[in-house]
Amino acid sequence: MTNPAQRGADPLGGTVNKTVLPSGLRIVTEAIPTVRSVSIGIWAAIGSRDETPELSGASHFLEHLLFKGTERRTAMDISAEIEAVGGETNAFTAKEYTCYYARVLDESLPLAIDVLCDLAANSVLADADVETERGVILEEIAMHDDEPGDQVHDIFTELIYGEHPLGQLISGDEQTIGAMTRAQIETFYRERYTAPHLVIAAAGNLDHEAVVAQITAALAGSPLDGPPAAPATRRPAGPEPAYAPPARIVEPKDTEQAHVVLGAPGLPRLDDRRFAAAVLNNVLGGGMSSRLFQEIREKRGLAYSVYSYTTQYADSGLFAVYAGCAPGKVEEVLALSRAELARVAETGLDAEELDRGKGMTKGAYVLGLEDTGSRMTRLAKAELLYDDLLPVAGYLERVDAVTAAEVDSLAADLLTRPHSLAVVGPFDEETEW
Repeated sequence: MTNPAQRGADPLGGTVNKTVLPSGLRIVTEAIPTVRSVSIGIWAAIGSRDETPELSGASHFLEHLLFKGTERRTAMDISAEIEAVGGETNAFTAKEYTCYYARVLDESLPLAIDVLCDLAANSVLADADVETERGVILEEIAMHDDEPGDQVHDIFTELIYGEHPLGQLISGDEQTIGAMTRAQIETFYRERYTAPHLVIAAAGNLDHEAVVAQITAALAGSPLDGPPAAPATRRPAGPEPAYAPPARIVEPKDTEQAHVVLGAPGLPRLDDRRFAAAVLNNVLGGGMSSRLFQEIREKRGLAYSVYSYTTQYADSGLFAVYAGCAPGKVEEVLALSRAELARVAETGLDAEELDRGKGMTKGAYVLGLEDTGSRMTRLAKAELLYDDLLPVAGYLERVDAVTAAEVDSLAADLLTRPHSLAVVGPFDEETEW
């Protein structure tokens, strides 16, 4: 293995170290001796955008199956061993990565390492478990379809990306999940879950060298104890996908409230303007003092929930406004949203708003790092998505350096891009606003 490379002690965190095993698997830790817990995650640089249309939902299906049993443990063993020491374990799938994680007392970290490494490397994917989880996932899809506030975001994403893999549902749909075979899932597992594409991150009261030794022992002789290899490179940053033409879609549903998302393509993850985008987003719709919240909820009482958001991927991004309101108020809510976006695009932010946006961005970032789970996530994303760990102080400096001219220029670009609109509610498909 390579010698651990110390990234330094962060004044707002702990000491970060990185080791690359001969197999290409990366181990990154942050030692925080003032806590008694440790969060550890195994991150695969594989997500729903890496699936063919036929295998849409495979990453999420696999996420379920890895908890169903290994050669050494049953599904009950996996959960019971962690819960017996007061810990918790879970997983999630995203567009560009999948994570399996546990949070335990520091003294139970060796157990958590052994369990997570076992399920990531040695899952058996039994035929019976495939069928059981197929039913579970189909129920999960049905449950999601019953949540219009969630469904509208998926519709909007598909509206922007069209046939591009970023437009696919993370869960897949009834057709792809119903048809997917065990052999297809196992092939996906063994071809994609290789050591160079994995990062194991941990944060809390730990010793880096001990963690490396424990992971090495847990993976010895497994499919992840592979031949010498270099870590996989970061997902390429471009070119941007071919976006679908701006469009409107209405999903008729008998709901008491209408759910709307209005937005356009945004910035990719490594765009230098991402710090300005965070400031702009917070002023527009990031909190109770934001323009959209004040105009739509506080002044007029037209919606309970209204906010804006940004999403970044390696080669693309989204900027959007969401509102949930009475069906009869959709037209007014959309008119106010469009007017506010146009106003900011034309005149930018004033000095007070700029300062408030910076404060919101910095505060949310620092407060979001107040537990070992978020610290662990920060390490893994830096390794998988950015190839570098920006110190907390460095992030705050980047936000402080954002100028009014940068935000105003970004607003003039981002907020004038042709918008698409997704609506879920009691309307006809031909309804227009």
